[in-house]
Amino acid sequence: MLGWDEWKKSFDVWENATARHLEQWLKSPLLLGPAGVMMTAAMKAKAKVDDVKSKVASGLGLPTRRDQERTLHLLNQMQSRVMDLEEKLEDLEADKSRGDRPWT
Repeated sequence: MLGWDEWKKSFDVWENATARHLEQWLKSPLLLGPAGVMMTAAMKAKAKVDDVKSKVASGLGLPTRRDQERTLHLLNQMQSRVMDLEEKLEDLEADKSRGDRPWT
């Protein structure tokens, strides 16, 4: 029965040999060319599906992803403005309680 050290050494030898061959194969133009073509086709298909989904959603009166992102952006802007106004109001109330008149 092999001990842990012998098993680990044999595994390391196997891993190094496998990694070397796999790396050469993955850099091969015979693999990269068709993989690139397949990736391009998949991305074009995804873009078309996303476009169809968007048109169907807008046709049904539902918000699209862009609509949701735009709305979220506007909500964030409004929240920032409300927070700024609250801070200004707190400052004015603090000045008023001290008897200061910042507007004069």
